[in-house]
Amino acid sequence: MGEADGDGLGRAAVRPGTQAESKQSASAGARRDLTSPDTTIRGVVRLQGGPWEVEIRPERGGRITSIRLRGDELLDQGIGVDDPSADGFVAAGAAGWDEMVPNIDVSRYPGPGPYEGVELPDHGEAWRLPWSVIDEAAMEVSGRLLPWKLARRIVLRDAAARFEYTYTNTGDAPLYAYWCAHPLFRYEEDMEVSAGEAPRPKPGMSRKVFLRRGSVDSVRLAWASGAAIDFSWDKRVTPYVGVWVSNGDLGGYRHIAIEPATGGGDRPHLAVPPPLLAAGEELRWWLEIRNAR
Repeated sequence: MGEADGDGLGRAAVRPGTQAESKQSASAGARRDLTSPDTTIRGVVRLQGGPWEVEIRPERGGRITSIRLRGDELLDQGIGVDDPSADGFVAAGAAGWDEMVPNIDVSRYPGPGPYEGVELPDHGEAWRLPWSVIDEAAMEVSGRLLPWKLARRIVLRDAAARFEYTYTNTGDAPLYAYWCAHPLFRYEEDMEVSAGEAPRPKPGMSRKVFLRRGSVDSVRLAWASGAAIDFSWDKRVTPYVGVWVSNGDLGGYRHIAIEPATGGGDRPHLAVPPPLLAAGEELRWWLEIRNAR
């Protein structure tokens, strides 16, 4: 997506309310394609706590479609495109907050091991798959191309919205646990972004940079139109951070993404690898959005 400064490998690079209802389909377990889900989940999950309101669509890749702080919307609402059957993430409609597992860039899973060479699609699997609702605050999803499971719990307090994650290797061989947050916050050209290396593309353009590994664990975002937040993360587990901005590119999108990740280079890469989990092993971490006004 757009132009990038640095590839996360230490060298420069440039390149152009109500709980959901669920039911099991008749063909569950018979398919391994990504766009015809095994489970149909209808409805929007709505959470409220303190000044926070959150809406999630489990059937749409567990997408967090809205985060409002005292009524101010923090997430970009897109440009009216919503086609989850599309092959590419942007073509499907880039909006809200998705989880990127087990990759972002189209790539092959690295070896050694039984999954070496498995083709990983654009922006991974998690945004393409239906999520199961565990309770009003938690849901999970399991991979089809690789044996992973991701669970996410959202806890809303007066001071902060907290996102707690558990990644599990559900296979019988070691697995690189690549995950990247993909929150598309609203972008305004005059907004405050505390990351000193944050891109500021010209109108009609987009750009991404990678911050130095472990150099930051929070970014302040403040909109002249209203809210201000501190977005923070557990840099012991997610030390790699990308910052992506689209300023009217890709059909008109205007958003900024702060992307903590377990591995570098937008994919599981042996030069900057995510944690390697043994069969059955879990990895846990968190993100927080705090009211900064």
